[in-house]
Amino acid sequence: MEKRVVITGLGAITPIGKNTNEMWNGILEKRCGVDEIKLFDASDFKTKFDAEVKDYNPLDYFELKQAKRFDRSSQFAIIAAREAIKDSGINKENTDFEKVGVFVSSGIGGLITMQEQSEINCIKGHNRVSPMFIPMVIANMPARKHCNRNRCKGRIHFNSYSMCIFNTRNR
Repeated sequence: MEKRVVITGLGAITPIGKNTNEMWNGILEKRCGVDEIKLFDASDFKTKFDAEVKDYNPLDYFELKQAKRFDRSSQFAIIAAREAIKDSGINKENTDFEKVGVFVSSGIGGLITMQEQSEINCIKGHNRVSPMFIPMVIANMPARKHCNRNRCKGRIHFNSYSMCIFNTRNR
């Protein structure tokens, strides 16, 4: 039996756009997402430029409690997944979620959290490290969060540097 994978929706949060339409317009306008690092003090680093998501406020997307439980990298993945689901038009009424899966890709997750919690461990001791430390740095946590929220029961794939929602259908 032949199985096909259908990409049903797209989502993005990037240095040239905070959603798929903004990103696409950024591409068409040949906008450059590289700029001076503003997320942290980079004065001691050789590299002073990066491709950061500009003017990002997690509270535009999450409640405060949620924002504190996810590293910035996980927040971006969840935002992209939400947009992909909305773009796809899939819902409980028109989709068999037993066949909906998630493909997430990231080289590593939660580096900011890893650094912050390592400093806390060194300075204040291991009892002061956040109990959310491990879930915040696991790179595939956004895929699990997305599947739990949307009750996806299909396969979960974890790879490097992209995210898409897919629906496997027999045709």
